[in-house]
Formats: sequence, C-alpha cells, structure tokens
Amino acid sequence: MNDLLLAKAIVLGLSALGAGIGMIAGLGPGIGQGYAAGKGAEAVGRQPEAAGRITQTMLLGQAVAETTGIYSLLIALILLFANPLIRLLS
Repeated sequence: MNDLLLAKAIVLGLSALGAGIGMIAGLGPGIGQGYAAGKGAEAVGRQPEAAGRITQTMLLGQAVAETTGIYSLLIALILLFANPLIRLLS
C-alpha cells in the first residue's frame, strides 16, 4: 500500500513539474506574436497602400502561433486535473 501511495505522489509531482514546463511554451508564441506585430507595423509604414494585405497575413500567422500556447495550456490542465497517468498505477 505504501508503494502505491509513493508512486502516486511521484506521478503527481512530476505531472505538476511537467505542466509548469509545458506552460513555458506559452512564452514562445507571445514573443513571436510581438515580433510579427512589430514587423507588420514596419511594413505598413513602408507601404501604406498594402496595409490590408499585410494585416491579413500578420493576423493569420498570429492565429497559427497562438494555437501552440493553447495546446500547451490544454496539456497542462490535463496533467493537473484529469491526470490519465494515475489510472495506470491502480
């Protein structure tokens, strides 16, 4: 019985650590989106007549980049609240 409790504690602890590390993945999209917005503003400043097309392309790229952060949040929430690894120990 003690071995099972110890194994569950280790799995929960490592899952929390993994969730925290996974949330670092939210940092990358944030930096990338800021960089893309800055470059989009520079491009509009150079070619104001192409503002619509530049904005459209920039927003599409940011939407794709945002999915990385959303997926990392989803995995972190699963590891913290619906941990499938605990069921493997029973």
